[in-house]
Amino acid sequence: MPIILSSLRIFAATLLVCVVGYTLVVLGIAQAVTPATANGQLLTDLQGRVVGSRQIAQSFTSPRYFWPRPSAVDYNGQGAGGSNKSPTSPDLTERAAETVARYGATAARPLPADLVAASGAGLDPHISLGGALYQVDRVAAARGLAPAAVRALVEQQAERPGGPFTAGRIVNVLQLNLALDRQR
Repeated sequence: MPIILSSLRIFAATLLVCVVGYTLVVLGIAQAVTPATANGQLLTDLQGRVVGSRQIAQSFTSPRYFWPRPSAVDYNGQGAGGSNKSPTSPDLTERAAETVARYGATAARPLPADLVAASGAGLDPHISLGGALYQVDRVAAARGLAPAAVRALVEQQAERPGGPFTAGRIVNVLQLNLALDRQR
C-alpha cells in the first residue's frame, strides 16, 4: 500500500509539473511575445464577428471571392492532412480537370499550379500572387469593380513570408476577401 501511495504522489507531481506547469509557461510566453498568434490570429468581418483564422484556409465558391487552393480534407481544421494519393491517381487527375474547368483555364491562359494542387495539410490559407492575379478578372466582373482596382488590392495584400529573402509573394485568401468586402 505505501508503494502505491508513493507512486500516486509521484504521478500527481509529474502531471502538475509536466502537463499543467509546462502548458502555462508556454502559453504565458506566447501571450507575451506574440499574442495574436497565440490566440489563433482571428479575423473579423465588417460587423466585428470572428469569421476565421489567418492560419487556416476556408472554402469560397462564389465568383465574388478569391478561391483558395483545393483541400484534400475539405478545409476541416480538425482533420488536417493530404490525400496520400499518387500523382498518377485517376481521382487526382479528375479533380485537377474539374478545377481547370472551373477556372476556365486554357492552353493560352494556363492555371497556376498552386490553384490546382492541394497543400500538404489541406489547410494552406495562402495562394501565390500569380494565383490571386489569375482570379482578378472574375472577381472584378462579379463585383462590378474595375479590374485595376481589384489588382491593386491584391498587390496591397501580397506579402513576402520570409521578408526580402523570399523570392515570391503570397496572398492570404481570407484577408483578401475581407478587404474586398470592406471596399464597399
